[in-house]
Amino acid sequence: MSDIFVEELGKGETVLLVHGGLATGVEEWQAQRPLADEGFRLLIIDRRGYGRSAAANGEDFLRDADDIVDLMGDGAHLVGHSYGGLGAMFAAARRPEATLSLALLEPPAFSLAKDPAARALVNEVRDVWYRDVPDDKWVRGFLKSVGSDPDEFPPEFFEAALPLVPVVRNARPMWDTAFPLDELAAAPFPKVVVSGGHSAGFDGVCDEVAKRINASRAVASGAGHEVQFAVPAINEILINLWSGDKRMT
Repeated sequence: MSDIFVEELGKGETVLLVHGGLATGVEEWQAQRPLADEGFRLLIIDRRGYGRSAAANGEDFLRDADDIVDLMGDGAHLVGHSYGGLGAMFAAARRPEATLSLALLEPPAFSLAKDPAARALVNEVRDVWYRDVPDDKWVRGFLKSVGSDPDEFPPEFFEAALPLVPVVRNARPMWDTAFPLDELAAAPFPKVVVSGGHSAGFDGVCDEVAKRINASRAVASGAGHEVQFAVPAINEILINLWSGDKRMT
């Protein structure tokens, strides 16, 4: 039995959907499920420490990359949101020949923060990350730091998220990571980096990532950091990418 739980939908080219922190794959990718009817085979995974996958003391984007590589088969489109985007970056760099495309939704590649707004975002997230407060207060503070409004989340979100707080707080940190930028920039597959249009800091990080890996740049506004819920814009961006249309909007 695999250590990684995978829900499979549809038939066609494989798409691996890699979720971020504080939510499982099924919870994060609800808005993308209809894309299984567009000729794609969606693999919705739970990363280690989440849902029905193996337990973990803390999430780790390098271990996530190992798991993603194992699931790519002969070829897959990779879509990663937030912390899940970091594992997708490393997986794509390790197996460029099997990567059909790479979509990164507000990846916290914080070592690439260059402009003042991006550096301010990193400082705020890092401050919240190590703050010694009860888990329920930590979740609300963390959501605010990445540009989300905790008051817009239903009570059941917090009920499900609280047990996941130790997994997030014990994560491999993103502050000083050397990302495989040269490998990704040289890779021939299409790439897009998407921000939610809600944070000058994340816009700056996404601008820098896109520049450094030779990716298209897009904005899907309306859902804050939870870019995957900014429909129909985000689904149109993904379909265009998977179908070989490099014109991102």
